[in-house]
Amino acid sequence: MAVGATMYTFSVQLADVDRGVYDELSLRVARHPSETEAYMMTRVLAYCLEFEEGIGFSEGVSATDEPAVLVRDLTGRVTAWIEVGAPDAERLHYGSKLADRTVVYTHRDPAKVLAPWAGKRIHRSDDLRLYSFDAGFVDACAALLDRRNTMTLSVTERQLYVELNGSTLTSEVHEHRLD
Repeated sequence: MAVGATMYTFSVQLADVDRGVYDELSLRVARHPSETEAYMMTRVLAYCLEFEEGIGFSEGVSATDEPAVLVRDLTGRVTAWIEVGAPDAERLHYGSKLADRTVVYTHRDPAKVLAPWAGKRIHRSDDLRLYSFDAGFVDACAALLDRRNTMTLSVTERQLYVELNGSTLTSEVHEHRLD
């Protein structure tokens, strides 16, 4: 944990109907002083939407050689490289070579995230997926954050329903591909 990091806890009821994943999660998330609450909330959403055995948060913004979230198999090999925000093409190229699957979740304008990747070398770029949410959704979630959070997250037909600390928000999970 980084010096000066603020700890948040999330008690999550996860029901991902699209993938058939149902679980109760207890997450402890360190927010680095340079990290916005919107970025941290996107990390939590990415973790939940990609939840599977072996998933974990990296060391955060101080871990330059790992994504925000990653999945490892029982041997320790990285099977999913899950970035948050707007990583550069070089980082995605590295992650795509290392892992079977590379995805990015962003709380930013997806067109502005995709633009710098155009024409850059990214290993298996056809397989790369960028996911975004409706405008204002992540910021609205971040505004509801407390240090201790109770969250119910449901996904059905790419529609995301989040109840966070008693307030309900919805968004479509938009998928974008590199052209």
